[in-house]
Order: sequence, then C-alpha cells, then structure tokens
Amino acid sequence: MFSHVMVGTNDIDRAKRFYDALLGFLGAGAPFENTSGTGHKRLFYRHEGSTFCVTEPINGEPATAANGATLGFKCSSPEQVQQFHDIAVANGGTSCEGPPGPRTNAIGTLYLSYVRDPDGNKLCGLYRPA
Repeated sequence: MFSHVMVGTNDIDRAKRFYDALLGFLGAGAPFENTSGTGHKRLFYRHEGSTFCVTEPINGEPATAANGATLGFKCSSPEQVQQFHDIAVANGGTSCEGPPGPRTNAIGTLYLSYVRDPDGNKLCGLYRPA
C-alpha cells in the first residue's frame, strides 16, 4: 500500500478522521498515536510492512502540502480505485486531475484516482492490471 512516508497536518484530529477512513478501507488498522517530548502529535499507520505517518509540525511553522509530490496507494481493482476516491472525498478530501479511471501510457493501462487530503497533500489510488 505504501512504504515509509510522512505527511504534515495543521489539524491532527481532522487528519485522523480522514486517514482512519481512507487507510482503514485499504486494510490498515488504527494508528499508533504518539506525543513527542516537545508536545507535537503523530499518527503511525502500519500495513503489510509499511508505515505511513501523519504529524503536526515539529518546528512551530504551519504544515504545507508536499511541494508537488504525489503519494501513491496500491489498490486491488478498478472498483477499489473508485472507492478510494469516493471515501477520500466523503471524509474531507477533494478530487483533482479529472475523474477516476483508466489512463493509458507507455507501460500500459493504469487505473488512477487523484485526491488531496484536507491539508492539500496529493494522493493517488492506483491499480495496474496484470
């Protein structure tokens, strides 16, 4: 689903509601919640040997979107790509880059769904047929 990735948030409770719904749908369990010695909170989601972390800023500055980066999440079917999109939007995300669906390129057909989380981080649900 994901490797070892971290995104920032300015509202940890809002981010938890969003990612609990979205990552729970993909099979991740409840996050391990951690408060650092400096008081900022983090959520660590684990799934299939990977870790996804959502953290409040550690330097006191507002979190910003990932500077143009897109985080990909493996889906198991075209239908799951659509569900990824629908769950994200229903939980405070926004759709971007056109409707979910197939995109054909040099490596074949991929089913993609692009959304932004409530903090503006760009996410992509993707499925590649065998």
